[in-house]
Amino acid sequence: MKSPLLSLPGAVPGEGPDEGVAAHYGDLFREQRALADGTGFVDLSHRGVVTVSGADRLSWLHLLITQHVSDLPPGQATEALILSAHGHIEHALYLVDDGETTWAHVEPDSQRDLIAYLESMKFFYRVDIADRTDDFAVVHLPAGSITEAPEDTVVRETPHGRDLFLPRARLTDFAEASGPAIGVLAYEALRVEAHRPRVGLETDHRTIPHELGWIGSAVHLQKGCYRGQETVARVQNLGKPPRRLVFLHLDGSEVTLPSHGAPIRLASEGEEGRQLGFITSSARHHELGPIALALVKRNVPVDAELIADSTAAAQETVVEP
Repeated sequence: MKSPLLSLPGAVPGEGPDEGVAAHYGDLFREQRALADGTGFVDLSHRGVVTVSGADRLSWLHLLITQHVSDLPPGQATEALILSAHGHIEHALYLVDDGETTWAHVEPDSQRDLIAYLESMKFFYRVDIADRTDDFAVVHLPAGSITEAPEDTVVRETPHGRDLFLPRARLTDFAEASGPAIGVLAYEALRVEAHRPRVGLETDHRTIPHELGWIGSAVHLQKGCYRGQETVARVQNLGKPPRRLVFLHLDGSEVTLPSHGAPIRLASEGEEGRQLGFITSSARHHELGPIALALVKRNVPVDAELIADSTAAAQETVVEP
């Protein structure tokens, strides 16, 4: 879905999973600084929007997702995962309930598969599931923003800022009143800085929640059974995940950033050494310079110097080995 805000001056279209919204509006670092200072807004209107309504919505969702939501208070934001039967991450849902309907935004173009799964699990429960992506656009206001949400807008407030479920027809008017518009590259740079994983970038077909530090924030360990819960419990109680998320400071003298999937090796072994992991996300940060997240084998020493392709990388621990 192509955002109307791509017509704003200086807009450069995003690529990959963020196709359809602006990557930036002409000045990446200025946009990052504005976002970090709590000004402007980010157009995330390419993300999927799914709603669940009905009397049983929270008790039913509680059976399917990794988060404890059976008594989720109206207006309280949370996040949750849907796992495969083997405990691998399939979807991340960013949730809020307004007292009558549970709203979630999800990765672009993932809502159809998510809804197909939810529909298959309805059984006798009193729930109605809807794809609201055509009707509502997600807009992000950073932490500290004094911009007021339009009246009757569903708001999901977190320590990182507020996500608005804005009627899509009002997106252009909102942009005119609430600028400056900030591209998704600035949003992604601050996400990487904050070590926040994203499905499809930090995950592959075998990623489990422990590898990304999603235990606690998206996975509740004191709730009943859900698909994949056996894997979560087994790793939590009896073992360690095979891989772990790390934060990387990259060599700033390199012109290009290592791309998603770039191999991680020990610097001491050089570019022909054993692959120990891969880059999941990379960004240019307005203060830290080039940075990245990577998924590496658990036994990689926490003080080891690494290389991503040919780029030197110093690691910080996100998930303990």
